[in-house]
Amino acid sequence: MYQDMKDFDAVVVGELNVDIILGGLAGLPELGQEKLARDMLFTLGSSSAIFAHNLSRLGRKVVFCGKAGDDVHGRYVVQALSSVGVNTSGIILDRGLKTGLTVSLTYPRDRALVTFPGAMEHLTAAEIDFSLIGRARHLHVSSYFLQAGLQRDLPALFKRAKELGLTTSLDPGHDPDDKWGGLFELLPHVDVFLPNEEEALRIAGAADLGAAGLELARYAGLVVVKKGTDGAVAWNGPDSLSTEGYDAEVVDTTGAGDSFNAGFIHKFLEGRPLEECLEFGAACGAIACTYLGGTLGFPDPDKIEEFMSSHKRLA
Repeated sequence: MYQDMKDFDAVVVGELNVDIILGGLAGLPELGQEKLARDMLFTLGSSSAIFAHNLSRLGRKVVFCGKAGDDVHGRYVVQALSSVGVNTSGIILDRGLKTGLTVSLTYPRDRALVTFPGAMEHLTAAEIDFSLIGRARHLHVSSYFLQAGLQRDLPALFKRAKELGLTTSLDPGHDPDDKWGGLFELLPHVDVFLPNEEEALRIAGAADLGAAGLELARYAGLVVVKKGTDGAVAWNGPDSLSTEGYDAEVVDTTGAGDSFNAGFIHKFLEGRPLEECLEFGAACGAIACTYLGGTLGFPDPDKIEEFMSSHKRLA
C-alpha cells in the first residue's frame, strides 16, 4: 500500500486519562498540613492523548487506539479528542474499568505527579484494530512503562507496522518502578525514539548524555533527546545535531515533551531536514509551557511559525 493512499497520517496506540492540574502552590504537600493552590484545571491528560490532540491541531489526520473506562472521564477523553478531529473509533470504553487520572502539582520549572492508572494498564495488543494500523502512515506509542498490558507485544506490533509500510516513534515516559528495562528488543523497530534527558540516561545506563545517545542510537533509527528549556539533541548513528530552546514564560510544563513530539513528527512526516524537525519541535514544546495543561492553548501551525520568528533562542 502506497503512503499517499493511507487514510491517516498517524495512528496513536496508548494510554488515556484526565489531568487535574494545580498551580500557584507555595510548596509541596506535607503530612498533616494543608497547602492552597491558586489555579486549577481539569483537562485531557496522558502523553499519548496530548500527542494525538496536538498533532491533529497541526493539521494531521490522526486515529487513536486505546482503552478507558465507560465513565464520565472516559467519555470526556473521547469528546476532547474528537473535538479537534482525532478519529476515536479505536477507543474501547470498558464498563468494568475506571479511567485513569493524574493529579499534577505544577511549579515554574517542574511538576510532581500522582497517577491512578485505571484502564491504561489493561489495553492489550489483541484489542487493537489492526485495520486502523494498516490505514496509517506512522505509528506512535507513548508511556511504555505505564502500559503493562501492552509492553510484551509492542515489539511484534511495531514489527507488523513496519511490514505494513509505516514509520514508527516511541516516547518511553517515566518508569514509576525505577527499573527502566525491556526496551532494547523494541528499539530496532523504532524509527524515532523520543526520551527526555533523564529517561535516556536511565534506559542506556550511561553517566552522560553523549554516551547515552550513542548507546541508544545503536538500536533505534533516530534518537531525539528532549532537554527542556535547553532544547534537544538528536543522534543518527554516531552523528549528533543539537537545537536550542526558545525563550518563553513558563507557566506549566505539563505536555511540553508531548507537544515537542507532535511538532517533530509533524515535520518528520513532511520529510523535512532533521534540523527543521528539531527546531519546530522545540517551539511546540516551549509554547506548551505558556499555559496550564497540555492541550488547551496549543496553536495551529501559523501561530507556531509566528512564535518562532518573534521569540529569541536560548543559547
